[in-house]
Amino acid sequence: MRSPEEEPPASTGGTGAAGDDGEVQRLAMVWAGAVAGTSYVPLPQGEVEQLLVGLLRRMKAVLLDASGCARTVGMEVGAALIDAHFTNPRSLSRTLDVLLGECPATIGASSPMDADGNHGAGGPRMAERRWKELVAAVAEGFSSALQERALREQEDILAAAAQAREQARQELHVSEERFRAVFEGATIGIGIGDLDGRILDVNPALVRLLGYPLEEFRRRSVNEFMHPADVERVWQLYDELIRGERDHFQLEKQFQRFNGESVWTNLTVSLLRDREGLPRYQLALIHDVTALRELRRQLEFEAHHDSLTGLANRKMFLTQLDDLFATAAAGTRAGLCFLDLDGFKAVNDTLGHEVGDHLLVMVARRLESLVGDRGLSVARLGGDEFVVLVPGSSGSTELIALAEEILAVVARPLRLGSRQVLVTASVGVVERSIAEITPAELLRAADMTLYWAKADGKSQWALFEPERDAQELTRYSLSSALPAALVRQDLLVHYQPLRRLVDGSLHGVEALVRWNHPRLGLLGPENFITLAEQSGSIVALGRHVLQVACRQAFAWFGARSSGPFVSVNLATRQLREESLVEDVRQALSNSGLRPQQLQLEITESAVIGTDPLTGRTLQALADMGVRLAIDDFGTGYSNLIYLRRLPLDELKLDGTFLRELPGEGGVDSLDVQLLASLISLAHLLNLTVIAEGVETQAQVDLLLSLGCDAGQGTFFGAARPPEGISAFDDLDDLDAADGSAEADAGTGPS
Repeated sequence: MRSPEEEPPASTGGTGAAGDDGEVQRLAMVWAGAVAGTSYVPLPQGEVEQLLVGLLRRMKAVLLDASGCARTVGMEVGAALIDAHFTNPRSLSRTLDVLLGECPATIGASSPMDADGNHGAGGPRMAERRWKELVAAVAEGFSSALQERALREQEDILAAAAQAREQARQELHVSEERFRAVFEGATIGIGIGDLDGRILDVNPALVRLLGYPLEEFRRRSVNEFMHPADVERVWQLYDELIRGERDHFQLEKQFQRFNGESVWTNLTVSLLRDREGLPRYQLALIHDVTALRELRRQLEFEAHHDSLTGLANRKMFLTQLDDLFATAAAGTRAGLCFLDLDGFKAVNDTLGHEVGDHLLVMVARRLESLVGDRGLSVARLGGDEFVVLVPGSSGSTELIALAEEILAVVARPLRLGSRQVLVTASVGVVERSIAEITPAELLRAADMTLYWAKADGKSQWALFEPERDAQELTRYSLSSALPAALVRQDLLVHYQPLRRLVDGSLHGVEALVRWNHPRLGLLGPENFITLAEQSGSIVALGRHVLQVACRQAFAWFGARSSGPFVSVNLATRQLREESLVEDVRQALSNSGLRPQQLQLEITESAVIGTDPLTGRTLQALADMGVRLAIDDFGTGYSNLIYLRRLPLDELKLDGTFLRELPGEGGVDSLDVQLLASLISLAHLLNLTVIAEGVETQAQVDLLLSLGCDAGQGTFFGAARPPEGISAFDDLDDLDAADGSAEADAGTGPS
């Protein structure tokens, strides 16, 4: 292993490298001063500082390298301290005080860099967490190296003792002196006793460790050092050794000091035999591991508890959940209340992360107070998510009552310094028989139910429903499969006729997408369009429909300056895309269709309060000659005055207008008058009016009397695949209606 002095200094980049190295030098001086006198180190102060500078540079380098292993470097730094003879636990304690008192930014390591030398995500918080991991690894490396050193000393002692026995016949005096030198100078406690347990001698290190005078040791027996916490196994091993059934044993054991305090030790007891091989003496090697045990306990606690709130963390919670399922008796039930604070991000953004952290601690204390005396466990899973585990639950009623208590206790005003903060929570509740579900499924169900509670309005609880969960899983499955369906061309386009009311002639056709799902069959747009909008795949889906519809329209109509058109729906997300105008131009160019033969339908909600980009997009499409229509008019703002500012050609009245009209004899109703007014206003704006949802001849007659131009609905024909559109007789007559169509068509799509 390369010594710390040989390590090249880590580059921090930029002009601050010299300043950062100065901070390393400063921290090394502080560190050297803190550990001075804690261990016997045969180095002058200046060389100690240079040693620590090298170690700090290694720690700094691994913090700046996101791909580096902080634990490996930390353990090597801890081992290097032992190699430099900083072997006293006080050296470790002072080291941890110094390093944990510093932040990574102090030595120029505020955030790690990736392989390209760029600072990675996470910022100071990421660097702070890696710094703590690195310091913990230093402690772990120190502990491991110290224990290895102690074991080596034990081995050296045992070897010296064996050598002394072997040479006793020829060099007894020399052997005695050597053994005495090891005995007196060892840093670990050594005791020698006979087979009856009487203590014959102890070394100075053991006197210092337990605090008894040497004469007191010699008046005592081994059994008098039994500790109240000793398990039966300790003395069983001791008895086996005295009987000669084993040569040695090793374990961790407590001893009681002279002042009544307890000390944890690593105890190795070996049996010394005479020249005939008969048991004669016992040799005990005792090493103080109290500080190491405390460090291990602290690291174990931090590994299983949230550092901010002190609650069980995700790792410990999952262990508790697994243990519950593994040991539960038949018929046992379990429940979870999974809660998330509403609007917590706003608290962090407006009041600061310090206030947000204080809020999380206060919520954690309230939850502990609520469930602590009920035998329930509460954990923080991360962020502002908490979970309460209810083992042996009696049914959903118990969990719902607990959820309501949680909502109430969280909603109480919080005093954070000079501020009073109000916060609410949403709770997902799930209660199931353990035999019916796995731990992972239970947690997933609770997480899903929490999502429902938030989606339904927040500040409330939601109970897990298997049927709704199945629907959500189906929705997720569809959303995940949609991009592949586009590639496989499972998305089909059907067409529904738009007919003029005055003579029933073809006004146009509307392109409507369908999904030929391999398992679920033919799905309508209501099953997947919203999913496409949420996932962002609506843009690719819309582009696909536009291209297919334009090619099909050209196949039917050719390239005409008038006559039927194909109408394609645009989603709001598509309308916000800068590439939309180019997508439309490309679809027309590739198909050979003329702009006048394409109509794009947009909802009124998509254009109310139009942003500049959308306004420019609509105008560019209109300038190109593409028809623009407002779809489902009446379901949004129904503001014709606003729509007159847009370059529109057509208005499509939502089918609810017809469904709400009265039957026979009600033609003078208010609904009819309202419909007539809308049609009249649309005509004033030079808009063609199409009524959606036309199902009967009576509706056709009424719409015609009100001046409506065209209709769409089952009365005129349902949406069909392209091959079914041949049933529209007027498609076959289009060439006859326009003798110049073939000339207009030119050579077809490019």
